[in-house]
Amino acid sequence: MKRLSPRQPAEGSVLLVYGNGSCATGCARYAYTIQTAAALDVFILEYPGYADRAGKPSQDSFFRAADEGLRLLATNGPVYLVGESLGTGVAAYLAGTYPGKVAGVVLFAPYNRLTDVAQYQVPFLPVDWLLVDRFPSEDYLRKYHGPVGVFVGGKDNVVPEKFGRRLYDGYAGPKRIWEFPEANHGTVTQRTRREWSEIVDFWHGRSR
Repeated sequence: MKRLSPRQPAEGSVLLVYGNGSCATGCARYAYTIQTAAALDVFILEYPGYADRAGKPSQDSFFRAADEGLRLLATNGPVYLVGESLGTGVAAYLAGTYPGKVAGVVLFAPYNRLTDVAQYQVPFLPVDWLLVDRFPSEDYLRKYHGPVGVFVGGKDNVVPEKFGRRLYDGYAGPKRIWEFPEANHGTVTQRTRREWSEIVDFWHGRSR
């Protein structure tokens, strides 16, 4: 799914990778809000096995789809990545695999490793042995050196904020964290034009 900026020529492209249980059309709200803050074309990746896209969902199939999506974006302007929840692992993979192609990243409700989140949720199971799709975000981000923004919610019971903090604390590049003590897993992604303007300024190295 894509929504071109109403103001053309665009100043760059955003590739959005959503969380589990969502779909491209369900994330259209991102495009509208982002484009009130900056003239950016927004592209939303549909995962294999989600909505009407053929295939089976898995870490490998998500990564392959993300590879393809990034290749299809225009190369005459900066590319930014937006990830939410499960999709933050996909965004981290892209940033670490193609560091020269990614100008900035923002992650909503991220985690350092999906295995750590799963172990927290089911402490009585040997998750490290059982989980096939691990999404090791912190490993991928070690290969990236651009700006990374992190949004965490203090009442997030799906991906508790401590996992986003671990990712943030371990990242050595330019970074900023936005903290919302009352936000849960759903509301932490519901950001305003003002906050998206802050994100764009951060990507461009402009402080507020």
